[in-house]
Amino acid sequence: MTWLQNLFNFLALNLLRLFAFLPYSLTIYIGYGLGWLAAHIPNERARVVKTNLRLCFPNLNEQEIDALALEHWKLFGRSVIERSRIWLGSGRQITDIVTIRSAITLGDRKPRLLINPHFVGLEGGFMALSVLAAEHDWPRGAGLYQNMKNPFFNQKMIEWRNRFGGKSIERQSRLRDLIREIQTGNFIFIAPDIDLGPRDSVFVPFFGIQTNTITSVSRLAKLSGAEVCLMTTTLNPDRKGYTCNISEPLPNFPSDDVEQDTARLNRYIEDLVRERPAEYYWVHKRFKHRPAGEPSLYN
Repeated sequence: MTWLQNLFNFLALNLLRLFAFLPYSLTIYIGYGLGWLAAHIPNERARVVKTNLRLCFPNLNEQEIDALALEHWKLFGRSVIERSRIWLGSGRQITDIVTIRSAITLGDRKPRLLINPHFVGLEGGFMALSVLAAEHDWPRGAGLYQNMKNPFFNQKMIEWRNRFGGKSIERQSRLRDLIREIQTGNFIFIAPDIDLGPRDSVFVPFFGIQTNTITSVSRLAKLSGAEVCLMTTTLNPDRKGYTCNISEPLPNFPSDDVEQDTARLNRYIEDLVRERPAEYYWVHKRFKHRPAGEPSLYN
């Protein structure tokens, strides 16, 4: 199967290169089309999307769930195609489609954690801030990542994300190295709204559901003395690009209670999702792990 995997990698890489330099409006329409197809082809992820939506929005009827799922898939498809430009395009191409608006002074070298929830524009905000950091000689951005199953694209994505001076840090890296990055004043991006298993996690509410959630934000902020800010990258009203908003530091965060801090972050993220439900990454099994004795929500 090695030759088949190599062929897939070659074709996928060259498709990304092609999309990176097509007219932007054309890539958007291609992405919408691919998303529409994904929504209408029976597959496990399509079932996951609708399960997540039913769990989080029990007040919606099936027609409303179907409409929201379709809109999500179209935006998800668009974001996948847009990543070709974000990963392979020039800095100007990236900042042309992603605008940064910050309530904090970027480049002041204060230790900070930027909490980057899984919206479809997530990758664009990270890369746009890396471009600006390189242009203005700000501290670099460093993001935590989880290894992909495909080692070829795992390495490629690390190279693409780091090409403006950023740094990709494996989630299992030594805590000491990560704290050093934070205290140096580098931007540290963390997306805590993903189920990574029971290690270093607690069950706290998310849309009223006990949800396995990593506690690293509270622990890292406490150990490093870092401020914690929300960073959300969402579609502009004209749907022609994205705006990445970086909030003021969360007040009185962290506290002495890791579990309460983690629950509080989930509430912030839930509020953001309710404002833009179609843009959230519903393809993830956010409720994969359950408290002891509870059955799976995805069967």
